[in-house]
Amino acid sequence: MPAPSKRFCPTRRSPAPMPSVVTANRLNDGVVVYLAPDGGWTESIAGAARAESEDEVKALEETAAAAERDRLVVSVYSMPVEVKDDGTVDPISVRERIRASHRTTLTEDWYDVPL
Repeated sequence: MPAPSKRFCPTRRSPAPMPSVVTANRLNDGVVVYLAPDGGWTESIAGAARAESEDEVKALEETAAAAERDRLVVSVYSMPVEVKDDGTVDPISVRERIRASHRTTLTEDWYDVPL
Protein backbone atom coordinates (compact mmCIF):
# COMPACT_ATOMS: atom_id res chain seq x y z
CA MET A 1 0.00 0.00 0.00
CA PRO A 2 1.47 3.42 -0.96
CA ALA A 3 2.36 5.90 1.75
CA PRO A 4 -0.09 8.73 2.30
CA SER A 5 0.54 11.87 0.33
CA LYS A 6 2.32 14.66 2.19
CA ARG A 7 0.83 17.60 0.37
CA PHE A 8 0.85 20.99 2.02
CA CYS A 9 -2.67 22.02 2.85
CA PRO A 10 -2.80 25.31 4.72
CA THR A 11 -5.78 25.80 6.97
CA ARG A 12 -5.22 29.54 7.14
CA ARG A 13 -3.36 32.10 5.09
CA SER A 14 -0.39 33.78 6.68
CA PRO A 15 -1.12 37.33 7.79
CA ALA A 16 -0.73 40.03 5.18
CA PRO A 17 2.27 42.31 5.47
CA MET A 18 1.56 45.82 6.70
CA PRO A 19 0.01 48.10 5.73
CA SER A 20 -2.95 46.23 4.30
CA VAL A 21 -6.48 46.81 3.04
CA VAL A 22 -9.38 44.41 2.63
CA THR A 23 -10.81 43.87 -0.83
CA ALA A 24 -13.73 41.93 -2.29
CA ASN A 25 -16.12 41.90 -5.22
CA ARG A 26 -19.54 43.47 -4.83
CA LEU A 27 -22.08 40.70 -5.22
CA ASN A 28 -24.68 42.55 -7.29
CA ASP A 29 -22.31 43.63 -10.09
CA GLY A 30 -18.90 42.03 -9.49
CA VAL A 31 -17.07 45.36 -9.19
CA VAL A 32 -13.87 45.38 -7.13
CA VAL A 33 -14.45 47.15 -3.81
CA TYR A 34 -12.45 47.97 -0.69
CA LEU A 35 -13.59 48.07 2.92
CA ALA A 36 -13.99 51.71 3.95
CA PRO A 37 -13.27 53.14 7.43
CA ASP A 38 -17.03 53.45 8.12
CA GLY A 39 -17.58 49.72 7.45
CA GLY A 40 -19.10 50.33 4.03
CA TRP A 41 -17.49 49.57 0.69
CA THR A 42 -15.76 51.91 -1.75
CA GLU A 43 -14.58 51.40 -5.33
CA SER A 44 -11.53 53.57 -4.64
CA ILE A 45 -8.49 52.06 -2.99
CA ALA A 46 -7.63 55.56 -1.76
CA GLY A 47 -10.77 55.46 0.39
CA ALA A 48 -10.01 52.05 1.91
CA ALA A 49 -9.46 51.51 5.62
CA ARG A 50 -5.79 50.68 6.20
CA ALA A 51 -4.55 48.20 8.77
CA GLU A 52 -1.13 48.80 10.29
CA SER A 53 -0.99 45.71 12.53
CA GLU A 54 -2.09 42.10 12.46
CA ASP A 55 -4.84 42.84 14.97
CA GLU A 56 -6.17 45.64 12.77
CA VAL A 57 -6.16 43.30 9.76
CA LYS A 58 -8.16 40.73 11.75
CA ALA A 59 -10.67 43.40 12.79
CA LEU A 60 -11.14 44.54 9.18
CA GLU A 61 -11.48 40.92 8.01
CA GLU A 62 -14.17 40.30 10.65
CA THR A 63 -16.13 43.34 9.45
CA ALA A 64 -15.76 42.17 5.86
CA ALA A 65 -16.81 38.63 6.78
CA ALA A 66 -20.07 40.01 8.16
CA ALA A 67 -20.71 41.76 4.83
CA GLU A 68 -19.97 38.49 3.05
CA ARG A 69 -22.47 36.65 5.29
CA ASP A 70 -25.01 39.38 4.46
CA ARG A 71 -24.31 38.68 0.78
CA LEU A 72 -23.10 42.19 -0.02
CA VAL A 73 -19.67 41.03 -1.23
CA VAL A 74 -17.81 37.84 -2.16
CA SER A 75 -14.16 36.75 -2.21
CA VAL A 76 -13.03 38.83 0.76
CA TYR A 77 -9.30 38.95 1.53
CA SER A 78 -6.64 41.30 2.84
CA MET A 79 -3.85 42.53 0.62
CA PRO A 80 -0.65 44.50 1.18
CA VAL A 81 -0.40 48.05 -0.11
CA GLU A 82 2.29 50.67 -0.40
CA VAL A 83 1.58 54.08 1.11
CA LYS A 84 3.71 56.70 -0.60
CA ASP A 85 5.04 59.88 1.01
CA ASP A 86 2.20 61.92 -0.50
CA GLY A 87 -0.40 59.53 1.01
CA THR A 88 -1.18 57.74 -2.25
CA VAL A 89 -2.14 54.10 -1.71
CA ASP A 90 -0.95 51.62 -4.34
CA PRO A 91 -1.39 47.85 -4.52
CA ILE A 92 1.89 45.96 -4.53
CA SER A 93 1.08 43.04 -6.84
CA VAL A 94 0.36 43.33 -10.55
CA ARG A 95 -2.88 41.39 -10.04
CA GLU A 96 -4.12 43.94 -7.52
CA ARG A 97 -3.01 46.86 -9.69
CA ILE A 98 -5.18 45.48 -12.47
CA ARG A 99 -8.12 44.98 -10.09
CA ALA A 100 -7.70 48.52 -8.67
CA SER A 101 -7.78 49.96 -12.19
CA HIS A 102 -11.26 48.39 -12.64
CA ARG A 103 -10.18 47.09 -16.01
CA THR A 104 -10.49 43.37 -15.55
CA THR A 105 -11.75 42.70 -19.06
CA LEU A 106 -9.96 43.46 -22.29
CA THR A 107 -11.12 46.71 -23.82
CA GLU A 108 -9.60 49.05 -26.38
CA ASP A 109 -7.93 51.16 -23.69
CA TRP A 110 -6.92 48.23 -21.45
CA TYR A 111 -3.28 48.48 -22.49
CA ASP A 112 -3.03 51.93 -20.87
CA VAL A 113 -3.16 50.38 -17.38
CA PRO A 114 0.02 51.44 -15.54
CA LEU A 115 1.66 48.33 -14.16
